[in-house]
Amino acid sequence: MTPFVKGRHKEGRTKRDPIDCRKLARSLRNGEIEGIYVPCRPKLEDRSLIRTRQSMVRKQTRCKNQIKGMLLFYGVGIPEKGEMGHWSRRFIQWIERIRMERASGDIALKVHLEELSHLRQLIASLNRAILRLARTEEYGPLVRLLKTVPGISTLTAMILLTELGEITRFPSLDELSCYVGLIPDTQESGEKEYVGSITQRRHSQLRWLLIEASWVAIRKDPALLMAFEEYCKRMRKTKAIVKIARKLLNRIRYVLKNQAEYVPCVIQ
Repeated sequence: MTPFVKGRHKEGRTKRDPIDCRKLARSLRNGEIEGIYVPCRPKLEDRSLIRTRQSMVRKQTRCKNQIKGMLLFYGVGIPEKGEMGHWSRRFIQWIERIRMERASGDIALKVHLEELSHLRQLIASLNRAILRLARTEEYGPLVRLLKTVPGISTLTAMILLTELGEITRFPSLDELSCYVGLIPDTQESGEKEYVGSITQRRHSQLRWLLIEASWVAIRKDPALLMAFEEYCKRMRKTKAIVKIARKLLNRIRYVLKNQAEYVPCVIQ
């Protein structure tokens, strides 16, 4: 017979935040669940710096799209990318020379250009701050190790270090891949198991970052290129690159766990 616990009957009849908190606290005290990983305050502040840069880059992209959209709306033809390069200094100077039919249109376009200039200055300032952080004693050695992995730049290394935290908290590659979101979506019912496409549960920034880095890695690492070509024989390139991203993640995990440089064509 289950012993009576004060408040259990009430917990079964109602659901409120205070009741849920007590149930979680009791389960944690009894060892039924484990606490989540919480980075220390300095790590969180370093992560905030990286995420702020990413936020500013998204705002810059939106601002560029607004400028192009405004020009196309008023029938202003945009030169081909090869002529002067989109968003180069020449391209922005060309936009600045455009005159609308009324002063109100000129002011609207000028405000967008001023916003773009301000965002560029902020991103440049954040880039310098991230580079300084990457050279510190805390991050410098790990950044140098990660940059030996094909496709990993200084910025990519800093994103990985601040988002993953302690690599030892992932006992296996499967758990790390699950955290990033580089595993298939599976559904199981009785004896039937369905394996679908890539899971929707993910760390969106890390998964996107690793897939983008994998496109660079296959051009630099012969082993990854060979694996990519083999995958492409039986699946689309967009699916093959996800499998390469998992291999790249395995190399990153090896470097961080063993504090050793990556040697191409040796680590599989």
